[in-house]
Formats: sequence, C-alpha cells, structure tokens
Amino acid sequence: MSPERLWRLSAALRRRGHRRLALLVKKINSTIYHNSLAPGAVFSPDIRFEHHGFGTVIHSNVVIGKGVTIYHNVTIAVRAATGEPQRIVIEDDVHIGANSVIISPAEGDLLIGRGARIGAGAVVAQDVPAGATVVSAPPRVIERGP
Repeated sequence: MSPERLWRLSAALRRRGHRRLALLVKKINSTIYHNSLAPGAVFSPDIRFEHHGFGTVIHSNVVIGKGVTIYHNVTIAVRAATGEPQRIVIEDDVHIGANSVIISPAEGDLLIGRGARIGAGAVVAQDVPAGATVVSAPPRVIERGP
C-alpha cells in the first residue's frame, strides 16, 4: 500500500472520530516509509509522493491543493501547535523538490501559489507567488583547507 493511501486512510479515520486508529495507521505509514504525515492535515486525494515520500514530514496545520507532487525528505512545518490558526497553504499543481524545507514565519501563515516549483534543497520561509520557482543559494566555499 502506498504512503498516499495510508495517509488518506489515516485522515479519513481522524475525520470520523477514530483518533487512536488514525494514529495507528499513521505509525504504520511511518514505519514503512520513514515519514510523519499528520492525519489532521487537509490535502487533495490526488497528492503524489515521488520515491514513496521517504523522510517526508508534514505538520497538521497544512492545507495541500490538487495535483501537488512532493519528493523525498521534504519538511513542511508550521511554527505553531496543532489546532492554532497559523497554517501553510500549498495551492494546486505545486512541485516540491527533494530535501526542501517549507517553514512558516514565527507568527503567521505561508502561501505557496498555484503552479509554483520549489527546487531541491530550497528553504522557503516566506510566501511564493503563483508560477514562481524557488531554488537554493549557489554553493560557496566558506573556509579553505590547508
């Protein structure tokens, strides 16, 4: 069973009030795919994980639109407790590259616009306009060896 299907099952169980069963399914998903996909997150059923979403972490205060693709080792974190009003909204048709980190501002929301592309290894801490591409800084030498 895919990580997407397990996440959908966990979320459906939580919505129906079966919190313990939802957490059990979440733990099974975590054990198999080494991820942490909160059952409280809101996401479209056509979400797609590449490389099985290994290492992916998604906070419960996240809303994910249709046609979103997420690669492995991605972290989408809200700097607020579960149930707080702060959230991250990822609109439709967004692609999030491997090893990316999307983290909300200290006391606010974050929006990733429709059709945006987050490059591998990018760190996003502010809104991304629709259709934009975000890439990490170019590598640079900080200190030269002997």
